[in-house]
Amino acid sequence: MISASRPDDRISAGFRFAAELVAWVATPWALAPHSVPLAVLSVVVLIGLPTVFATPGDKRNVIIAVPGAVTILLVLLQLVAAVAAAWAAWNPYVAVLVSVLAVVAVVLELPRWRWLASLRGWRRAPG
Repeated sequence: MISASRPDDRISAGFRFAAELVAWVATPWALAPHSVPLAVLSVVVLIGLPTVFATPGDKRNVIIAVPGAVTILLVLLQLVAAVAAAWAAWNPYVAVLVSVLAVVAVVLELPRWRWLASLRGWRRAPG
């Protein structure tokens, strides 16, 4: 049974943030040799989307409320961007470390994702 209260994600949040940070650095790094405007746009998208769109109850300040599934997809976007860009731009040894970071982040995020997926409405915070 899924609890109505938000799971404690203090540990997973650290891994999630580390992966997001890698995405914010690696993605423009990988794209800049091909297109500087695309590199800039990637940072705007990777930072801007999760800032604007959030699930009430998961984040304190919500600009535009979205269902939990959207928040999960935004996290997955960050993780995929981090891994793909690391493999495209950096040494394979670093890319392997980024890949391991992403896998650990996914495993640690699962309780939060189950909770987010259980949210029926997104107009108000659960509980």
